[in-house]
Amino acid sequence: MNHRAHRAPSLLLALVLLGGAALSGCTGEDPEATRGEVTSSSGEPPSSAEPPSAKSPAASIGAVPNAQWNKMVETGMVRPGCPVTRRAQLRRVDLPYIDFAGETQRGHIIVHRDTAESVSRIFMLLYEQGFPIASMQGVENYGGDSNASLKDNNTAAYNCRRLDQINAPPTESPHANGRAVDINPLQNPWMDLRCKCWSPSPENKKRTPGPGKITRKDEEWQAFKNEGWIWQNIKVPDYMHFDTGYPSAPLKAPQER
Repeated sequence: MNHRAHRAPSLLLALVLLGGAALSGCTGEDPEATRGEVTSSSGEPPSSAEPPSAKSPAASIGAVPNAQWNKMVETGMVRPGCPVTRRAQLRRVDLPYIDFAGETQRGHIIVHRDTAESVSRIFMLLYEQGFPIASMQGVENYGGDSNASLKDNNTAAYNCRRLDQINAPPTESPHANGRAVDINPLQNPWMDLRCKCWSPSPENKKRTPGPGKITRKDEEWQAFKNEGWIWQNIKVPDYMHFDTGYPSAPLKAPQER
């Protein structure tokens, strides 16, 4: 027997097996390749969106900061009889906006948690369209005084208004539930039947197009309508006001109305 001839097939077999293992290591799934990879709750890797540029800052949605919540309680915007009693019911939406001088500013709106995503989308669209906004901050900065906020041309949402300023029962009120937004009150006044006067000013009572104004079927009106919001959901002119329905209810898509 030729021992060399006997060993040759064995050697050949070993080389083939070794080569197969090497190929398997190159083309097969490496268990170490995915170890430690972060995935979303859906099982897909999180998106790698580019960071926002200075020209188009991003919106952010988060909890109402403790200090702000405490101020809201101190000013009476949160009190017994109001539908919002817990900080977790609300969200703070931080947003970029264009002021009337054409400069980019950053403000925030306090809304119900079930409308925060919609508000974020709408106001980002207004920002991209260049729609000017004078001011955007919580009404607690005005001592909870809705009239003072309106006179300062402040765009705001949540406020369980004090008793001398309410025009609806708090449990039904869109503003008291955080499901209404008032935009540029000076450009978009409302008719207050308690004084039979335009508030905060009669200067822009005529609905003619202009910077910061809302008119039917304009881009800003359409942005809210597309999300299911209602303009002037009251029996008197209220050009600044959008809400999700009265009595206050969670936002519904337009096709569900």
